[in-house]
Amino acid sequence: MSETCKWLHGKIEELPTVRFPFDLQVLPRNGIYFFYEEGEKLNHSEDLGERGDAADNFKPRIVRIGTHTGQGTFRSRIAEHFLLNESKMNFTIANSKPSDRSIFRKNIGRALLNKENDYYQKIWKIDFTNRENRINRGIIRNIEKEKQIELEITRLLREKFYFGFISFEDESRRVGTLGIESKLIGTVASCNLCKPSNDWLGKCSPVPQIKNGKLWLSQHITAPGLKEQDKSEIENAIIKTREFIDGSH
Repeated sequence: MSETCKWLHGKIEELPTVRFPFDLQVLPRNGIYFFYEEGEKLNHSEDLGERGDAADNFKPRIVRIGTHTGQGTFRSRIAEHFLLNESKMNFTIANSKPSDRSIFRKNIGRALLNKENDYYQKIWKIDFTNRENRINRGIIRNIEKEKQIELEITRLLREKFYFGFISFEDESRRVGTLGIESKLIGTVASCNLCKPSNDWLGKCSPVPQIKNGKLWLSQHITAPGLKEQDKSEIENAIIKTREFIDGSH
């Protein structure tokens, strides 16, 4: 699977990356994203003999792969991760916090809290988009503390993370246990060469799949990897992505 992971990283590297601040209009309406994180590098040159390339050790390592459900919601998904609508920070005990709508943000918050052995991680993981949880458990929330954590998550995402993407229209092929997203995740998760850095924040996560893995993900990490026909589909998606980027859409 290491060769396939190397192939995938190389293909995604052919496309431009996006850093904050950015205009959502540069993104397709439907797609798959690939997040990178400052300090996280590839190790694909190891054990590849003459095929190895020492330059790989300086290339960025994919740390999260994701998509969206529903048609036309890719931009709003990215907006939720980066909290582009900052008015959502005006939440109260009667509302959910921004990280309740982004598992990426929630997992970063859990790692930050667990790193400090903070009791609040038990409350942080509660989903307050659920009305019953807001009514029955909202009283235990510390809104000011949550806002401080949300601010730090936003800072980290905007300063330390950036992403690439491919345009991918067919939702039935994108999502689910048999979708391309799961195969992409399975490919990277099962690579025996990709490794997190010693200082990777994910190692502080209370989620075993993240702590002992290399991705900000706990789902699809044991999924089967990409097959040859999947590679062809990704290559076609990259062609369409270039057309979108070039304004040919």
